[in-house]
Amino acid sequence: MLHLIASRLLQLPLILAVVFAVTFSLVWVMPGSPLDRKGERQLAPEVRRAMEARYNLDSRTAFVTGYLGGVVKGDFGPSLQYRGRTVTEILGKGLPVSMSLGVAALAVAVLLGTLAGVAGALKPGSLLDGGSLGLTLIGISLPSFVTGTVLLVVFAGLLRWLPTGGWGGPRSVILPALTLGLAPAAYIARLIRLGLADIMASDYVRTARAKGVSHRQAVFGHALKVACLPVLSFLGPAAAGVMTGSFVVEKVFNLPGVGEYFVQSVLNKDQFLILGIVLVYATLLIVFNLIVDVAYAWLDPRIQID
Repeated sequence: MLHLIASRLLQLPLILAVVFAVTFSLVWVMPGSPLDRKGERQLAPEVRRAMEARYNLDSRTAFVTGYLGGVVKGDFGPSLQYRGRTVTEILGKGLPVSMSLGVAALAVAVLLGTLAGVAGALKPGSLLDGGSLGLTLIGISLPSFVTGTVLLVVFAGLLRWLPTGGWGGPRSVILPALTLGLAPAAYIARLIRLGLADIMASDYVRTARAKGVSHRQAVFGHALKVACLPVLSFLGPAAAGVMTGSFVVEKVFNLPGVGEYFVQSVLNKDQFLILGIVLVYATLLIVFNLIVDVAYAWLDPRIQID
């Protein structure tokens, strides 16, 4: 276990270096300039040249060297679009919102997916099984912005049970988390339904039942633990999907997360902000995948993850 954690932590700088190189290359060749002022008076040529020299926008090597030197010190540089604000300040304001939404969405996905998968596996062909399959179909088929719009119309517009948007308490998290968590919940439900049905028909479960183990104990004490292993493997890419999908959901529900900043930074080629958000998100995803790997090895010690 310690070897796994140490090896992953040693790989972290290399992975981040590759992510930075790819992202920087794409950003550098994007058309336009972060110094362009849309709808405003353009900078004078001498002022523009001075700012390009100040932020190393006229030299790829100087930009990379200066930027990485600042990142090592914990400084992601200034935002060229949001004047007077640094990337660290923007992330400090928006990242807690996005992270709270992501954690809530993953919790919704695991809870709904597990309940639907277990219900479908234990009573195949029943109404619960049909509901499980319906959840899977809806979650996989509909994009998040469609799901979010429908939930807004029904629960915020017609029923008025929940707020239409904004960030102001636990009630404001329910609809965005449900919107973001429905798709991964569908995959989790399918994984658990198929896995649990196979495990319940296996020899060791039948042997346990023959020795007097109750049906409930066989399901929740033996089979469900094994059926959850594929779910753990899925949570790594699911976290990536939740993180990137939150950009759209934050826009639909008008949440003050990182999503709006990232979209605007791409549209305006705000290089410092783009790189800062990508590096922070990449770090979070690597750490989350490490947690998933550790949990996987803990649940089944027979599995060796290099």
